[in-house]
Amino acid sequence: MIPDNVEEDPRFRDRVGVFKDRFQAGKLLAEKLSGYRERREAAIIVAIPSGGVPVGYALAKKLRIPLDVMLVRKIPIPWEPEAGFGSVTFDGSTFLNERLVESLGLAKGEINKLIQAARKGLQERTKKFLAIKKKGLLTNISHKIVILVDDGLASGYTMLASVESIKNRKPAEIIVAVPTASLTAIHLVSPNVDKLLCLNLRSSPYFAVADAYENWYDVPEEEALKLIENHFSVD
Repeated sequence: MIPDNVEEDPRFRDRVGVFKDRFQAGKLLAEKLSGYRERREAAIIVAIPSGGVPVGYALAKKLRIPLDVMLVRKIPIPWEPEAGFGSVTFDGSTFLNERLVESLGLAKGEINKLIQAARKGLQERTKKFLAIKKKGLLTNISHKIVILVDDGLASGYTMLASVESIKNRKPAEIIVAVPTASLTAIHLVSPNVDKLLCLNLRSSPYFAVADAYENWYDVPEEEALKLIENHFSVD
């Protein structure tokens, strides 16, 4: 069973390799969200860099809706840096997976050090994106429909931190739109948003976002910055 506010595409359930790349995935999301093209003055797409930017860029271009970014960084597990036990956002919000933190046995001092290191790295990244956007990040989302986009949800904690940060800006509605997600992440995120659209929902115990894509690579920050710059130069 999936929550009532979750929409999926049954054609893609539990499949792998369903998208050519992130751009195609963004176009497919646009088909499902086509109704928002008529409400573009009331909506904004917010992409999570770096992987979410190509998805958000394609979606924004198709729907002709403004694009912004939510800068967030996971707090890595020291001995397994590809995994995280929480996330920090550019505005200082912190979200921890308390159950995981407890099981890891990390001391409070070590947790604080890791949080500060993540924040420092995020500050440097924020400067780069601000240099392009100039008017600030997420300055125009109050009372708007926010469509929050990433290239996929594995654990869902990065998205959850992003949602909490967006809520502080008093949007009219929050919609999470992702090409792929684990069923675990769906159940974590969906109670905190108005709607969650996931094309490729997978319920298997092992989940990797990359498995949904034929052409997968870690998006370099420079590529994400160029896409954002291109979007704002066109606007």
